[in-house]
Amino acid sequence: MPSQPASEMHTVRPLPWLSRLAPQAPSWGLIKPLIDMALIVLSFVGAYWVRYRLQWIREIEPAYFVPFVVYIPSVLALVAILPVVYWIEGAYRSVRGRSLFDELWIVLRGTVSGIATMIVIVFLATPSYYSRLIFGYAGIIIVVLLSLSRGVERVTTVHRRRRGIGVRRVLIVGADETARSVMRAVVARPELGYQIVGFVEDDTEEQDVPNTRIGRYPALGSTSDLIEVIGQHHVDEVIVTLPWVSHRTILSIAQQCEQAKVLMHIVPDLFQMTLSRVVVDNLDGIPLLSVCEPALRNWQALFKRLMDVLVAGTALFLLSPMLLVTALAIRLDSPGSVIFRQTRVGRGGQEFTCLKFRTMCADAEARLQELRRQNEADGPWFKMRNDPRQTRVGRFLRRTSLDELPQFWNVLVGDMSLIGPRPNLPSEVQEYEPWHHQRLEVAPGITGLWQVSGRSDLSFDEMVLLDVYYIENWSPILDLAILVKTIPTVVLGSGAY
Repeated sequence: MPSQPASEMHTVRPLPWLSRLAPQAPSWGLIKPLIDMALIVLSFVGAYWVRYRLQWIREIEPAYFVPFVVYIPSVLALVAILPVVYWIEGAYRSVRGRSLFDELWIVLRGTVSGIATMIVIVFLATPSYYSRLIFGYAGIIIVVLLSLSRGVERVTTVHRRRRGIGVRRVLIVGADETARSVMRAVVARPELGYQIVGFVEDDTEEQDVPNTRIGRYPALGSTSDLIEVIGQHHVDEVIVTLPWVSHRTILSIAQQCEQAKVLMHIVPDLFQMTLSRVVVDNLDGIPLLSVCEPALRNWQALFKRLMDVLVAGTALFLLSPMLLVTALAIRLDSPGSVIFRQTRVGRGGQEFTCLKFRTMCADAEARLQELRRQNEADGPWFKMRNDPRQTRVGRFLRRTSLDELPQFWNVLVGDMSLIGPRPNLPSEVQEYEPWHHQRLEVAPGITGLWQVSGRSDLSFDEMVLLDVYYIENWSPILDLAILVKTIPTVVLGSGAY
């Protein structure tokens, strides 16, 4: 990633959310407009081919047939107009965290505006223009080609950032809920290109977490050590999540960041309310901010439940032959019941019986204590890559996640959802820290954000960060994205053991 100008590196920018942080994603500079210009020309060539060679929609009389050279002035005008319109619409402003949908909407909106402007200019200057339909064809092809170019750009950028290329090393100042929210966004959206090196705590504030680590992010000291930490860990940016009552400390941090020539961001203190979803209302023109819990609203809960019932019922019906074959394989492989029933904790701390295909020997629970010292997971849960209690069939079922198919029944009866946090054991919930309990605000799921982000390769705190991020940012689109990502995760067996 290109280095930042000194004038920008010294600037303190209070921004409300991680995805809008600067410096932004790598700018294409003049390359992106030039690519767009080339695609606009190619689109008009394609429009000419469709109109005069294929003659879709309306045939052309031989007397009205014109060569492409006649349209060259129109092509040049379109190449001049559209990039300007795209620039006005913000297509060439690199905004970190902008969604692909937003990119495509900008392209569509800019193309419609540009084509409309072009038509007005052409027909005012040349009322007897040769073909009006050709501009409609050109507009459609432009939208398709520019959308494809945006998709290729995004895939390339995400791939590079996931490999650690072009990422920004970030230090968090603070260790409260606001700091964890920033961490959640980084864990959930690696495509943003941020790598958190750790966090420092304010000497003057009491933190609600131990000063050791949060997930993979270690405590690197206090704000008094800021200069040394920035130098030792090659920090590019500092995100301050301290409350405004610590304004003296924030001013001191700003001075230290300016001295170290790193970019500083401040998460506004009001953001602490947005963690619980601020609702904006008004009283006769007077703005009112109401704070509500980040649980799903009624229509959201109803929509999610309808989808759960529809998908779970369909899956149980279509997968019934596979369920029978799996049950037979388990029965022939080892003694014991086919279905493993275990008490788990669901929404609101309510316990329920979770169903899974049995993947371990019959006395697996009794042998757990002797394996505790070989636990490979941190936090309250137990994970072991080569668990000797697994059966031959069970090892395959876990790698392919087929052992979780009976949980569609839990979804159908309402104990679980298709997508949500991992259901934990009561003994694991007893060891929760206070902030871990946020993940119990929704029903647990068969799959979830943590499952498609690393599964057992993640630490327990990272799993909770992802779960809380999912709860606070739920949408049907997010659920769809998780379902799509679940397929390659299951096929590849990433983090499953």
